[in-house]
Amino acid sequence: MPKIIHYREKCIGCNSCVEDAPQFWKISKVDGKSCLVGSKKNKRNENIFIREISEVEVAENKQAEKDCPVNIIKVVD
Repeated sequence: MPKIIHYREKCIGCNSCVEDAPQFWKISKVDGKSCLVGSKKNKRNENIFIREISEVEVAENKQAEKDCPVNIIKVVD
């Protein structure tokens, strides 16, 4: 199953992920960084968030990955 890996610590809050896939991404009102909706913290590194997605959800999140100016979104199979 595909998944999204989000390296949140390095987020600059540009909002491009929210524009590409708003049902998966939101900007935190606390620190202005993006949050991967429905994700879980990686047990080894609390600054990495992971969420499994379906095949039909890959394209819009690949676009978010491509548009992220700091390359902190990875969509993997």
